[in-house]
Formats: sequence, structure tokens, C-alpha cells
Amino acid sequence: MNIAIKGSICLLLVCFLFSCKKKNSSGDNNPPPPAVFEWNFESTPQWADEFSIDGAPDAAKWGYDVGGNGWGNNELQFYTDGLNASVSNGTLKIVARKENYSGKDYTSARMVTKNKGDWLYGRFEVKAKLPRGRGTWPAIWMLPTDWAYGNWPNSGEMDIMEHVGYDPGRVHITIHTKAFNHLLGTQKSASKIVPTAMDEFHRYRIDWASYGIRGYIDDEKIFEFMNQGAGPDYWPFDKRFHLLLNIAVGGSWGGAQGVDESIFPATMEVDYVRVYKFVR
Repeated sequence: MNIAIKGSICLLLVCFLFSCKKKNSSGDNNPPPPAVFEWNFESTPQWADEFSIDGAPDAAKWGYDVGGNGWGNNELQFYTDGLNASVSNGTLKIVARKENYSGKDYTSARMVTKNKGDWLYGRFEVKAKLPRGRGTWPAIWMLPTDWAYGNWPNSGEMDIMEHVGYDPGRVHITIHTKAFNHLLGTQKSASKIVPTAMDEFHRYRIDWASYGIRGYIDDEKIFEFMNQGAGPDYWPFDKRFHLLLNIAVGGSWGGAQGVDESIFPATMEVDYVRVYKFVR
């Protein structure tokens, strides 16, 4: 081989190796984002409640968060231990009432699957009809079961559906993390106008995989948040979460335009809750 050509090849090889070394010594110790696979889920729910038996909600599937401490949002209700939730005619009814109870002027329910239904990844679908009226703040959402990365918002939150009564019909899907949350004004969210949200049942859903979260209303994708491999401040969604169903009254968001006392009782009806296993 010509010496000049051989020398040129060696020089190019040295430059290439130096370039690779420089890129790999950037000091970025975060793992690369996981490879994106198909968004596949089993067709039969691994966990579900069809609310087919009248009476109290199934205690094997649901518990309650109880209290009237404002829940971090200056909310006005006292969440009772099942007094505001019942099943009849094939649907769950969560009812917010105007009544004096344990020092509060309103009661409601906050149902949770914690330690009865906890999941790492999956498809979560809830068919629901929302309450009407200024001051209501219904939510279908998920919180971490073990808080592995610390208190809120460090360990994450996934809001499958949120609605505030003073903005009727606008439904929100949101995630919160240490880096992305409403206290910083950086939360990742999307919204859609659903004019019949308070008159008809609609399907609210998230698909959660190791590589991202997608949000749907009636099978229309309106939200996507992908795992960029930047660590738990950005992606704490690699630990198990559980479901919550509730109606808050007032609060920093739901009560931003006051509470119309004439609307109570206010009811969120739920036709079903279904959880499908994620298939890699």
C-alpha cells in the first residue's frame, strides 16, 4: 500500500476513535432511553370492576382516603369512609354533598386501589359521566404506591381525567414529576373539549409503558409523554402505581371561581374500571 495512503487511513482512524472517546466522556451518566416497542396490551383485563352488584363498592378492590385536611390543594370537602360512594343499577356513584361533617361544609369520597390493585405499566380505562357545576373537581388518576423517589411530586402522578366545573366540558390529561409540575408551571398536559362529558359516559384512558405514556379520550389520542432516559426527576414512572377516583370541592384549581352551593349533591358515575397488562 502506498505510504501516503496508509498514513491518511491511520489519521482518519485516530480522529474517529478520539471523536468517539470525546462523546462518551461527556459526563452524562444517565442511561439511554429505552428502546420503543409496540404499544401492546392484553385484550382481557387483568383487573376490573364492572360495578354489577348493588350496595357498597367491593372492599376487596377499593379502599378510601379519609379526612378533611385540604389534601394539599385547599380543598373544602371531608372525604368519608364510604358514606359518599355506592353501587346501583350497574354504576358506581361518587357523590359530593353540602353538609356539615367533622368541621367541613362538604363531604365526598376518594376511592383508592392502593395495596389492592397496584401496577407497573398497563392500560387503564375508566368509563365515566362527570358531575356538573362550578366548584366541582372530579378526577380519575394514579399515584405511586411506594413513593420510592420521595414525596410529591418527586415520585410522580398520572392524571387520566381531570375536570373543573367552571370550565364545563374541557377534560385534561396530565403528568407531574419533580421537573414537570404545576408548582413550577412546567407540567405536561393536554386537554380536549367534550361537550357531553356531564351528560353521557365517555372513556378515559392512559397507556403506560417503560418508554412512554399516552392519553386517550374515546380512543382518540390527545396526549403523549416519552421517557427520554434523563432519570427519575423527569421519569419516575418505573415503579408501581394505584388508581384513585374522587370528587374534590373547591380548592386551588376547582374553586378558582368559587363554589356554587346550589349544585349539590353532585355525582360522578362510573360504568367500569379496567386494567390491561402491558405486553412487551
